[in-house]
Amino acid sequence: MAIADLSAWIDEHARRGSVWCAKRLAANDTLATNAHQAGPYIPKEFLFDVFPGLNRPDAENPDHRFSLSIDSHCEQRNVRAVWYNNHLRGGTRNEARLTGFGGRRSALLDPESTGALAVFAFEHDQETGADYCHVWVCHNINEEERFEDRLGPVEPKQFIVWSLDQLPVLQPAGERAPRSDCRLAPGKIPDAWIHKFPSGEEIIRKTMELRPPSRMGIDDRLIRRRLCEYELFQSVEEAVFLPKVKKGFTSLDTFLGLAQTILQSRKSRAGNSLEYHTREIMVEEGLRPGTDFSHRPVIEKGKRPDFLFPSQQAYEDTKFPAKRLRMLAAKTTCKDRWRQVLNEANRIKNKHLLTLQEGVSKGQFNEMREAGVTLVVPASLHKSYPAEVRWELVSLERFIGELRQLSLVSKAR
Repeated sequence: MAIADLSAWIDEHARRGSVWCAKRLAANDTLATNAHQAGPYIPKEFLFDVFPGLNRPDAENPDHRFSLSIDSHCEQRNVRAVWYNNHLRGGTRNEARLTGFGGRRSALLDPESTGALAVFAFEHDQETGADYCHVWVCHNINEEERFEDRLGPVEPKQFIVWSLDQLPVLQPAGERAPRSDCRLAPGKIPDAWIHKFPSGEEIIRKTMELRPPSRMGIDDRLIRRRLCEYELFQSVEEAVFLPKVKKGFTSLDTFLGLAQTILQSRKSRAGNSLEYHTREIMVEEGLRPGTDFSHRPVIEKGKRPDFLFPSQQAYEDTKFPAKRLRMLAAKTTCKDRWRQVLNEANRIKNKHLLTLQEGVSKGQFNEMREAGVTLVVPASLHKSYPAEVRWELVSLERFIGELRQLSLVSKAR
């Protein structure tokens, strides 16, 4: 679809009576892992709002059927919203999904859509609920950026809910995800942050205070701190911006100005978060900046990879063996974006890419592998990938272990 088509879609559905829910499709949403529960997971609280009749604890797996069109792919379906609630009867399941898409022929279940940004626009009536939904599954980065300009960044395990004249609302990572207890009460937030929103570096430093080094493994530490930072950021955002929202606005321009300020702060945090956390963990693990790794070095033709190993100096020394050089890019999502790392360091043929994306299709994975990209994925996320490729994933702990081995070889020589 052309960008012009997307513009028309946004204009049509960004109106009163329409409420959006945006998410990135995980492998368990699509058929990338052949999971039996395939179909987009949507927070049940959101579906209870758009389909009030779905909230029936007395019924086993209550559902609601409605019409849905995936406008990005010219596809129309009669689908089912269902609340799987057997936890009320001694089971363990307590989640809501949309089902009935007819298998991988649907853009929402196509394994190749794994990692794509999907936006659901429900035609919502406060009294009767929704009776129709329009969906756009993004084809490429350009389309994703068009939505994120309006909604802010949409990360894995995250939902954004938005309706006209309201600020985009970040939803919890998941109904069963544990809270990190990193939300700060208003009185605990530094006064300087209230007057000037903190930078990403400041948020990371505070996260380190709340979640200091421990015996927890490297991969779990990364995931735990990311969750902590997310809640910390939300509490600061609420303390800084909520009073301004409650005061109301004298003009639409004033409202839009505040909305853009909030979205920009979210983009700034999301754009650097994974990279900063990774840097801090490497330092905790004994890797020395400038000696064992270089962060954002400027190398040939102004290229700036996220991390070079063992150093920029070694990279620029043509006598240093290329086979002992490594690079690591940090991208929260990797669908399409993985291609951006291919030319970041000419001397290094095999690129390592750290991502938090919940799975890729086998086709996507094979394409990355053939291009020389190795995925570095926290161990707890490996189960989100097709079984056939899990053994080829590298955890962050294993990657750092391999760096140590390279360092030992260097010293021995």
